[in-house]
Amino acid sequence: MTTKPIDRDFPSSKTLENDGAAAIKLLSLLLQCAEHVATDHLREASTLLSEISEICSPFGSSPERVVAYFAQALQTRVISSYLSSACSTLSEKPLSVAQSQKIFSALQTFNAVSPLIKFSHFTANQAIFQALDGEDSVHIIDLDVMQGLQWPALFYILASRPRKLRSIRITGFGSSSELLASTGRRLADFASSLNLPFEFHPIEGKIGNLIEPSQLGTRQGEAVVVHWMQHRLYDVTGNDLETLEILRRLKPNLVTVVEQELSYDDGGSFLGRFVEALHYYSALFDALGDGLSEESGERFAVEQIVLATEIRHIVAHGGRKRVKWREEFNRVRFRPVSLRGNPATQAGLLLGMLPWNGYTLVEENGTLRLGWKDLSLLTASAWISQPFH
Repeated sequence: MTTKPIDRDFPSSKTLENDGAAAIKLLSLLLQCAEHVATDHLREASTLLSEISEICSPFGSSPERVVAYFAQALQTRVISSYLSSACSTLSEKPLSVAQSQKIFSALQTFNAVSPLIKFSHFTANQAIFQALDGEDSVHIIDLDVMQGLQWPALFYILASRPRKLRSIRITGFGSSSELLASTGRRLADFASSLNLPFEFHPIEGKIGNLIEPSQLGTRQGEAVVVHWMQHRLYDVTGNDLETLEILRRLKPNLVTVVEQELSYDDGGSFLGRFVEALHYYSALFDALGDGLSEESGERFAVEQIVLATEIRHIVAHGGRKRVKWREEFNRVRFRPVSLRGNPATQAGLLLGMLPWNGYTLVEENGTLRLGWKDLSLLTASAWISQPFH
């Protein structure tokens, strides 16, 4: 499989569904508004936001919907600027149980109407399954376990191996002890149905805030795997560099990483970050609109709860500084493990079995990228710790 350079200019008519004069006008107004925000011309920005709100809706065409949510995020940023409150990054305040449940429910819907989450789970599980060949005692550390939707599929293929597991444990990080306990019970019930000897170890908090790797409760003789799904719904790990240091000291058998293809950096310009995010989320809205009608309640739930939250964190609050993962993993003495071969083949078969058209799968330098048309959306990679010589 091959790839071609991705155009990161302002979203083109190729990216957007049902493009026309109205969509072009909306996008032009939105870009003008972002330019005013970038130069602190807030009165002019507010005037344009009022105009945009009158002609676009989160229930309209894909261009209207994406413009509506970006305009809402700009409005939040303008209000914060008027109030002279510093724009913060993703909130350090833990999510409430109700907030978490709302997000998790929307992500389940997202999983049903798009292949992105399935791709994340499936590709990581295939890499983990290969890394555990010959191992009979397994410890998986999930840096954001949520509802644990990824793991039953892995349990199933592990249970089908000729060599039975002596133990399988999951350490799951999350913001709520109540939700972690619920996740642990569901996973334990599924493992029991397969006669797998399972334990769940919940940790309320973030791995980047741990003091010692020993807090992860690793045991002698266990194969350790870490899964890191990165997103912009909330802060998963705390300090990313501290997280990498913990992983270096932990020396796991494998680390699987799934990340969004957004390369913005807090040190870059607001306008550049805005344009790239607009391009990226236009593709996501276009993909959802390709398979679901404008009236779809499922589509609205995913856009309003998942995508709009991420847009707000990027536009209104600045997002988080993007770590250059390949450089940082190399710095802490990890080397990439290629996902070509069986993981790539299986991921291709998965996409072929699903009802959505327009998605593309690319293997590049051992990573797998899932895209919509000509834009990469997610990249999956795997890493292994190198011993010091």
